[in-house]
Amino acid sequence: MRNSIEGGSVSARYRLVDIREFSAEPMLVSDRLEDNVIAVLMRAGDERAAVRRVLQRIADGEPEQRATALAELAILAGLRKLSDVITQEVQQMPILDDIMDNPIIGPRIRPRMREGIEIGRKEGERAVVLRQVDKRFGAIPDWAKQKIEAMSLADLQDAELRLLDAPNLEDLLR
Repeated sequence: MRNSIEGGSVSARYRLVDIREFSAEPMLVSDRLEDNVIAVLMRAGDERAAVRRVLQRIADGEPEQRATALAELAILAGLRKLSDVITQEVQQMPILDDIMDNPIIGPRIRPRMREGIEIGRKEGERAVVLRQVDKRFGAIPDWAKQKIEAMSLADLQDAELRLLDAPNLEDLLR
């Protein structure tokens, strides 16, 4: 890289400094997570230990900052060919706890997740039945739409199969 700029009557010289010339230690002991992350670009005696320290700081950090800090660390570590070290160390420590493992929150969320999955499956099956009925019998009258909307998941799945043999819409929805 050039160490000067010259143009017209202006001339400037400067000293280029490689960030690897600086010790990582001051950045590793900083209270700022951003400083800790950038430390992987600097000179560290034991790179694996430095990565481990940064990962621990990320794990101890605010939950809303963890994903961003981890992504930034992965990018910067890639510049120093430390991606494998990051991957190995991340697998050994809980950077992002699964909220479902939380003894207070997990049990309250699980039933709602199952309920949401069930609702999604029912809506998907209903959409299939409506498309198939429209394709097979033409425009769907309001009474048939209402009946299909009121069906349970099991009834919708049965209707999908009966649709193959039903001679008309009335027989299908009995």
